[in-house]
Amino acid sequence: MANIKSAKKRILVNETKAARNKAIKSKVKTAVKKVEVAVAEKDVETAKTALKAAIVEISKAGTKGVYHKNTVSRKIARLSKAVDSIA
Repeated sequence: MANIKSAKKRILVNETKAARNKAIKSKVKTAVKKVEVAVAEKDVETAKTALKAAIVEISKAGTKGVYHKNTVSRKIARLSKAVDSIA
């Protein structure tokens, strides 16, 4: 355990940020899964609505610094390509 006050604060802040990042990543993964399930079932309308929701979640994660901007672009592109393939 840290003895210096600033080091103790860093530990607490890092735990808080890690929990926040984990929650955001979980939301993104859930949104992506919904799109993938809709694509697997070849349900075009559900896939399109799920894609819109997923793009919002992924973009938010990117602006909050959870994902790098290139990662955000890659995830969105792959999901869009999957949805377009069944449309």
